[in-house]
Amino acid sequence: MLRPQLRAFHVIACQRAHRTPVVPRLLHTFSVPTRLDLYYHRIEPPTPISTSAPAFALSFLSTPPQSADANSVIGWVPALPQQGNEVGLGKFKENSKFREILHRAIREGLKEGVDEIQANSAIQLQHGWLHIHGLCCADQFSPNERNLPPLGRIGDPDDIIASVLVENGLICAETYQPMPAYRLCTTDGVTRLTPGLAAKLQDQLQKG
Repeated sequence: MLRPQLRAFHVIACQRAHRTPVVPRLLHTFSVPTRLDLYYHRIEPPTPISTSAPAFALSFLSTPPQSADANSVIGWVPALPQQGNEVGLGKFKENSKFREILHRAIREGLKEGVDEIQANSAIQLQHGWLHIHGLCCADQFSPNERNLPPLGRIGDPDDIIASVLVENGLICAETYQPMPAYRLCTTDGVTRLTPGLAAKLQDQLQKG
């Protein structure tokens, strides 16, 4: 189940968008206090999740996507409650195109050494496989790694974005291996990368 706070923000967002005057195709764009880096873009049907109901396309870009299934779209959630069901990220449907650009950005970011957190983790590990985790958004001011396992343990595959080999404290980016089981959205919220990788992803998304 989605945490009550996140669910409440999403319901309010849905209600607010529903009252917005109709304009062509994309009606409204907004973010919520718990994730100011995550934008909801309302799209009219047909959408990737419904032929008759509106949806929100989730994105890290504030600019509405060129199409409902653009690679900048993380995934979709219903924009309105349906048949009395609860509205929230629990109904999230992933966009496979986004997963491709996510892994490309992380791989290139690791190769370029843009993220101090991952680089420091490699130094501490010295040798072996480094598992790339995202951050959870329980606290926007001090986010924690999503379900980070105890030292020396391997975490839940749902929470591991990818793995990369470390030799002599250095990341070997060419060994990057995506984790097929990783979920872009869980009860902890939508994917949130460490700062350097997040900036790299933003750059990739803006380039299209």
